[in-house]
Amino acid sequence: MTPERPPVTGYSVILPDDWARIPLRHGTQDAVRQILDEAFSRIPPGAPRDKVGAYERELERRLRATVTRAQHSNALDLYIPFRSRRNVNLGASLVVSETLLPRRRGSDAGAPTDVAVGLLSQEAAEGADLTSGDLDGALAVRREHVVRADPGRGAELASRRVEYVASVPDDPHRWFVAAFSAVGSGRPDDELADALVDWFDAVMTTFRWRRG
Repeated sequence: MTPERPPVTGYSVILPDDWARIPLRHGTQDAVRQILDEAFSRIPPGAPRDKVGAYERELERRLRATVTRAQHSNALDLYIPFRSRRNVNLGASLVVSETLLPRRRGSDAGAPTDVAVGLLSQEAAEGADLTSGDLDGALAVRREHVVRADPGRGAELASRRVEYVASVPDDPHRWFVAAFSAVGSGRPDDELADALVDWFDAVMTTFRWRRG
């Protein structure tokens, strides 16, 4: 008899050292403060104080706005590229979240592929490209599309979005979502955006469920 596997309690994914994780449930402000302090510490000592002050305020505003948007989506973690020799780069981000479906007595959750597509279809997407596969052995659906600029919500530029939605093993009511966003060099369809999407797909091959 095959022993029962421990339940999934989390995930792991391998990202470069210059990416920083911001937990969105606990310890958020400490993580934000650490990133800002490190960024500010790299400012040259002789830099004009008025320009330094404006830079610090704008960087903090943008970072906190990014964090707030992620928290409003009830996400678990936010990852941003944190360049070791320059500063925080908010041109790309990765938001990880979990979706819980209601448990209905006397009925199942539906076919996993249909559920995944339904979750991804909750928001309109222009020219969305949908494919299915697996994520560390679990069924997953990948969607790639372009999100229009929306200055009213803090999105000043259009972005390229890639989302992976995966059924958490052994629990059809839990779904893992990884949403990557990149603005490229200012256009979501330029060569840099293409390269970033390819990079993110490579990152997701390192994804593993954490158990026990």
